[in-house]
Amino acid sequence: MLPFFFFFFFFPLLLLAAASGAGELQALMEIKSSLDPENKFLTTWTPNGDPCSGNFDGVACNSDRRVENVSLQGKGLTGKLPPAVARLKSLTGLYLHYNYLSGEVPKEIADLTLLTDLYLDVNNLSGTIPPEIGTMPSLQVLQLCCNRLTGEIPASLGQLGKLTVMALERNQLAGGIPESLSAVASLNRLYLSFNRLSGSIPAGVADMPRLEVLDVQFNNLSGVIPSGLSRLKDGFRYGNNSGLCGSGFPSVRGCTQWDYGAAAGISPVDPNRTVFLPTPANFTQGGEPPLIPSKSSPSRFPLVDIIAGAIVSTALVLTAAAAILVSTFRRRRRLGRRSELPDQPEQGIGKKRIESRGGSWEEIPAHYRLNLEEVESATHHFSEMNLLGRSKFSGVYKGILKDGSAVAIKSISKTSCKTEEDEFVDGLNLLKSLNNPNLAKLKGFCCSKDRGECFLIYEFAERGSLSQYLDNDRVLEWPTRVSIIQGIAKEYLHRDVPEKPRIVHKNISAEKVVLDENWNPLILDSGLRKILADDVVYSAIKVSAALGYMSPEYITTGKFTEKSDVYAFGVIVLQVLSGRKILSNSARAAAEAGNWEDLLDPNLETNSLHPNEAAMLAKLAVDCTDEIPENRPTMADVVEELRQLPGRRM
Repeated sequence: MLPFFFFFFFFPLLLLAAASGAGELQALMEIKSSLDPENKFLTTWTPNGDPCSGNFDGVACNSDRRVENVSLQGKGLTGKLPPAVARLKSLTGLYLHYNYLSGEVPKEIADLTLLTDLYLDVNNLSGTIPPEIGTMPSLQVLQLCCNRLTGEIPASLGQLGKLTVMALERNQLAGGIPESLSAVASLNRLYLSFNRLSGSIPAGVADMPRLEVLDVQFNNLSGVIPSGLSRLKDGFRYGNNSGLCGSGFPSVRGCTQWDYGAAAGISPVDPNRTVFLPTPANFTQGGEPPLIPSKSSPSRFPLVDIIAGAIVSTALVLTAAAAILVSTFRRRRRLGRRSELPDQPEQGIGKKRIESRGGSWEEIPAHYRLNLEEVESATHHFSEMNLLGRSKFSGVYKGILKDGSAVAIKSISKTSCKTEEDEFVDGLNLLKSLNNPNLAKLKGFCCSKDRGECFLIYEFAERGSLSQYLDNDRVLEWPTRVSIIQGIAKEYLHRDVPEKPRIVHKNISAEKVVLDENWNPLILDSGLRKILADDVVYSAIKVSAALGYMSPEYITTGKFTEKSDVYAFGVIVLQVLSGRKILSNSARAAAEAGNWEDLLDPNLETNSLHPNEAAMLAKLAVDCTDEIPENRPTMADVVEELRQLPGRRM
């Protein structure tokens, strides 16, 4: 009798679990067809497969065999996020950042009541933020930055009682900052920069107990900054909001009575409201001006006095605004004017200060400046025969200068460059200051208003990029591979010298490593991001993420550290050893298990191979690509280990 009891009791539960599993599989297949419509990246997701077997790329299940985590960041996905994702009821983490997803965020996503982490940042999503997201009881991280979202920030987001991070920066959001966000007591970081937000910063934000970072840069905010935000120190980022005022915040103007009146919702020109009319005694001494009663009360001042005061106040504000605009215009000279360089530098002058109507350049050596005619002549007027490669934002041409030296000329559209003069020139000065034998040397630059392009002239690397030797019949010998790995590491070593500019590369890859005639590696584009527009930098980062160079902590937090570069270095070592751009799971598993023979390029001639070196380099690569940053070695440790290679000098 007892077996029958168990059968009748548990059998319905088994049927329910099976039906649930089948429903999740169907949901995953719908998600796949929407995220990856061309079936390029999610080929392991099959209709007859088991999502909990470990074979579905990016899918993890809980102990009840329910889908708990979908991690598809940086996969190159080009589709849309479908409502079917809401059928994965046990989902706690959804990581779709660093892709090319378009369309809207489905409101059905709010049905995921167990979801704690929602990462949709750095895509091409559009539409508005669904207010339904505010009803998600478990949500702790909301990452929507770097998309094309419009509309206002939903006030309902203030109901997210467990939220610690809200990142909405770099969208096209308008309207004000909802006062309701002040109620999220758990919020630690709030990123709202690079939007079109207006109005004031809600006073309650300053009282949020766990807030450490508030970033509202590059908006249209105005009014009085709540004084309590000064406790955040560098965590409060407010630049490029010309309407803000306050005391104790560097680069922010002091507030006037006009500002305090606006903060209180009082307009000096509205006769139906109580207004401030500053009197000379109080205004000069900083005291509170007397209140003028509203129209409904007996007035101590004739109406003409009120109107006159309003006109005078308005004139003063307009005059001040005009002065600010003129000052801002002069301070932010555009790149186009600055790029009008003299065709020929004056003879006999080692350095020349280039003047523009808005101000002057940093001193730039004359030999760095080329004119357009020289660039056109070097490239045979940008002949296709000279074209070495092209990306979404730049092209690279081989050129021969007048002195006979070969160069690589990178052409970048001005729309891809930073538009602010100061930022562009700071970046240019950094590029020319990098003096490292393992960096591709910048030899000059030119900006052309007529062509709408800037050109960076680098020394030419005869043997092309390292990526050309991966997945290719051009097999590198073992000593050459070891030398390349050592040379890349030497670049890091040189970079860490205290008196040299300290650079975190952020996008180092096999494509960024070029080889000179002696097979010495040179790193391209170090510091280039300093002159590129932010959207171009993000686009390049997405490409690097899709190719596997981005460290796990950057994928989840968006923060670069030197350990991020160590991770990318480890990926390159694995590529050099295997001869492949993208490693299979089996090859990586072999390296982690110490079976370095299964990792090595099968086309490599074994007579030049040193087994001990191969084993040491494979282990080094595995250590550098450890998922936990603290477990990775420093680059100083890496260099020291490479120095121990017998018979190899660094």
